Amino acid sequence: QVQLVESGGGLVQAGGSLRLSCVASGSIFSINAMDWYRQIPGKQRVLVATITNGGQTNYADSVKGRFTISRDNAKNTGYLQMNSLKPEDTAVYYCNAVIQGRATLGDYWGQGTQVTVSS
Repeated sequence: QVQLVESGGGLVQAGGSLRLSCVASGSIFSINAMDWYRQIPGKQRVLVATITNGGQTNYADSVKGRFTISRDNAKNTGYLQMNSLKPEDTAVYYCNAVIQGRATLGDYWGQGTQVTVSS
């Protein structure tokens, strides 16, 4: 059973920083792309950043220059460093990853972590 668990969310003032972590556990052979999404109530989940197995990254325009996605393949962990946070970054942040297990390739989601930015 593969699981993704996020951590690192919280309450921060505008201009502050947070670092989110996403740890994958279980029967894992390899992790393909890892992504971070965010969602506010009543809205669709939106892709924030993505990183391939080879380390190529891509960002939503709204977070370019402020957020940095990274990963540690040895630890099966992904990160989202968020700097210069704005109130409009307030959302639940979700980790997503395509993971190759022993016999299956699956798309997995974490439970989400709340990020609240006060003005």
